[in-house]
Amino acid sequence: MITIDAKDKTLGRVASAAAVVLLGKHTAVFAKNTVAQEGVTIINASKVRLSGAKTKDKKYVRYSGYPGGQKIENYAMLVARKGQTEAIRKAVLGMLPKNRLQAKRIKMLIIEK
Repeated sequence: MITIDAKDKTLGRVASAAAVVLLGKHTAVFAKNTVAQEGVTIINASKVRLSGAKTKDKKYVRYSGYPGGQKIENYAMLVARKGQTEAIRKAVLGMLPKNRLQAKRIKMLIIEK
């Protein structure tokens, strides 16, 4: 288990470091078609920071599939609704390949406040 301290680091830096470990690219025996055996724990998730005005400008979009079912919320609204851990999880999920192994890899991510 690899631990990443998110205190005073930007969201993208923390997420990319976690994605590299979840993919297994930090090991000498990297293979794209396997899930790395190591998990990632991110501590101090509530102390991660964003640069600039991203708390208002960063958008998260979801769509239900029905007409008029598109929901758009900014970073501040997401953190108020789900917490800081969900924003980090979404950032890491976006950096993982979109394939059958994505769900198995994201389960190896643990985010602590």
